[in-house]
Amino acid sequence: MAEYKLSNFNFKLPKEQIAQYPEKHRDESRLLVLHKDTGEIEHKQFKEILEYFGKDDLFVLNNTRVFPAKLVGNKEKTNAMIDVFLLRELNEPMLWDVLVDPARKIRIGNKLFFGENDGLVAEVVDNTTSRGRILKFAYDGTYDEFKEALFSLGETPLPDYIHRPVEPEDEDRYQTIYATEEGAVVVPAAGLHFSRELIKRFELKDIRFTSLTLHTSRVMYDEIDVDDLSKYKMGSERMIINQETCDTINKAVEQKKRIVAVGTSVAKALETAVSMDGFVKPYDGWSSKFIFPEYHYGLQNAMVTNFHMPYSWLLMLVAAFGGYDKVMKAYTTAVKEGYRFGQYGDAMLIL
Repeated sequence: MAEYKLSNFNFKLPKEQIAQYPEKHRDESRLLVLHKDTGEIEHKQFKEILEYFGKDDLFVLNNTRVFPAKLVGNKEKTNAMIDVFLLRELNEPMLWDVLVDPARKIRIGNKLFFGENDGLVAEVVDNTTSRGRILKFAYDGTYDEFKEALFSLGETPLPDYIHRPVEPEDEDRYQTIYATEEGAVVVPAAGLHFSRELIKRFELKDIRFTSLTLHTSRVMYDEIDVDDLSKYKMGSERMIINQETCDTINKAVEQKKRIVAVGTSVAKALETAVSMDGFVKPYDGWSSKFIFPEYHYGLQNAMVTNFHMPYSWLLMLVAAFGGYDKVMKAYTTAVKEGYRFGQYGDAMLIL
């Protein structure tokens, strides 16, 4: 059995191939199709994905919804500008886990002000990591009004490799059309290619959909700091798979239909919840599952994914599914053919 190290997941990616904007039409991005048994590669447009599937094949979607997580605050007294990135709301109302930058200026007891005179104020009540803080917001009003006020001050949390200001269009485009469950700060990007028209065409072919929830977090961007992958400790993300979704997936398993993970987050969630017998059980908790070659998948037999960055664990998860050599060869081809990488980039289908 081969032992794969971090250094095995590097490749040359020209900066100009990291997508800064999405395609105008969701389903018109490019699609590289990799047949993992033969290594054959095809070049298509995303809407042609329909050709590969038929009646009762099942696409599993991640219905998490991105919230406007990036804010700018001012520190009391000094008025210094502080970037604040909302990570998640904690169990107590108006208590948030956040990242701050520059962190050295922000200590417990400091107050931050957001927005104009009638904006929001928050106090730093704890440190979590070198950049992590817990903020307690103060607000005179209902909880729903607070959330509305908070999110009105925030902007779309585009990844750091998109080197441009957030634009109004990002609010819609950095969100899948089926996003319903608020809680993500990173879009499950494989889902960005699905348009309403395309989903309608899927339904006309009796291809099925079901949804789970995995709140994609900054864990998606975490750098792996060990060359020996078996020593890497993955951060955890909140996930929920209900009974109805399990029943739909398990029926597809019994009928030996194609089960397609739309994105790395869905692949990770399914592998977190699958039992030894190959069926899925309901799940409500956290997942820190780290998938890399030679991991053996227990459930899905096709995957839709975007093209990921060098050294990323997302690439490792995909390589474990499609086979290391075949996936890395597909990436070399994608670079050569001018495919667009990253969350606003093109897609890959592994069959």
